[in-house]
Amino acid sequence: MEIIFEVTEAVEGGYDARALGYDIFTQGDDWDDLKAMARDAVRCYFEGGSASRVIRLHLVTEEATVV
Repeated sequence: MEIIFEVTEAVEGGYDARALGYDIFTQGDDWDDLKAMARDAVRCYFEGGSASRVIRLHLVTEEATVV
């Protein structure tokens, strides 16, 4: 089983992450903190059940330009 998180940079700094297909949300102050928080969030979500072995973090960046 694999859980994929869509990660965006938070306005106030750090990162926000949302799991695709699950009601799992988390944030981290930096990339390493986000990885630890995502692992913890998945463990909590699947408490008592089988947790995912693979967590993927996909960083989504947004850029606007003027034409």
